[in-house]
Amino acid sequence: MAPPRFRTRLFVTLSLFAVVPSAVLTLLWATTLSTALPLLSGSAAWERVAATGERAIAAARSEPLSPAARAAMAAHEQELTVSVTDAHRYRYMAVRAVPIVLAVAGGALIVLAVVASRVAGHLARQLSRPLDELVGWTDRIARALPLPAGPPTRGAPEFAVLRNGMRVMAADLDTGRARALEAERLRAFRETARQVAHELKNPLTPIRLAVARLQRDASPALADTVDVLATESARLEAMAHSFSQFGRLPEGPPADVDLGELARYTAKAAVPSHIPVIVDIDAATPLVRGHYDALARALSNILLNAADACAGRNGATITLRVAPVADVRRDGGPHLPVPGAEILVRDSGSGIAPEHLAHVWEPYVTHKAGGTGLGMAIARQTVEAHDGTVELHSIAGQGTEVRFTLPVSGTSGPPANGAGR
Repeated sequence: MAPPRFRTRLFVTLSLFAVVPSAVLTLLWATTLSTALPLLSGSAAWERVAATGERAIAAARSEPLSPAARAAMAAHEQELTVSVTDAHRYRYMAVRAVPIVLAVAGGALIVLAVVASRVAGHLARQLSRPLDELVGWTDRIARALPLPAGPPTRGAPEFAVLRNGMRVMAADLDTGRARALEAERLRAFRETARQVAHELKNPLTPIRLAVARLQRDASPALADTVDVLATESARLEAMAHSFSQFGRLPEGPPADVDLGELARYTAKAAVPSHIPVIVDIDAATPLVRGHYDALARALSNILLNAADACAGRNGATITLRVAPVADVRRDGGPHLPVPGAEILVRDSGSGIAPEHLAHVWEPYVTHKAGGTGLGMAIARQTVEAHDGTVELHSIAGQGTEVRFTLPVSGTSGPPANGAGR
């Protein structure tokens, strides 16, 4: 047999807490009153007084009395008769009042029971409905299902606070699940890239040496063929280098990095001279703790993509800005602010098509001929290895904006298990 619902148990408990003490008190009051009323009338005492008084009056009348004494005796006899009559009247009323008192007490108990049941029902609804809703929410959270978006069940204001807390917790759990899946996915990608890089580098070294020898010794008739071999082997070597970079996280001890100096150098090295670059460095930008070479490669990949997007577009420019950030989390959460710095790269190039935006950071996804699809993935991996965040906004035909945010404290070392988070 299934146990009764929580609402039923709550209703019965609240009703019993209200009705049982009230019933006991009402019965005690009615019994005490019905027993005390006849006693309070004093009829038995007045009857005894009347009997002794009649005997005393009879004895007094047998003796000679003065007119004044007889008048006083008559007045006493009359007062005694009136008092006995009143005592009988009070006794009669007390006996007849007992059923009325019991009826009133029973009626009051019934009214109290009805009122208590209504109040208990209201409280049971106010407590059980939100609790049933929250129990259902916990089941949905456990199964990674979205929480209902409709209006909440009515209840005490504290339940609204609890609902909001559960929504925040569910969102955090969803974010944690997504990050765990993404970290596992990136680990698999990195392991694949490391193995591919290893397999490519082994034969590439003798191939490159053989091609160099052919370039020196081959006849002019084979010059074009040798050039093709040299170009393709160089491309394979660059691809192996990209795989190798993606297959490992920043290594070595971190150091203080001047992002302003890094941005100026990378802009000169990565962007062709015919594309205008506006470099804006805020002098108040703090040093960040990290790996200079890895951050320079990440920024270089972003600038190379921006340069490709600006190629062939008249008037297209690239803006590179470095500035301090009061709180790198920027989520308004109840935590101490984490100061840091941001690197913003904005171009007025061709932009990214909306259907491609969701896959920009994924490895091995590229829409450029000859690309490996690892440039953006390496940039993201590097920034997240420094406990930073990456953001990208783009409008097709208008340009793209990429933002790196890095905490001042930087990274304390590569994350556990090689995760890039």
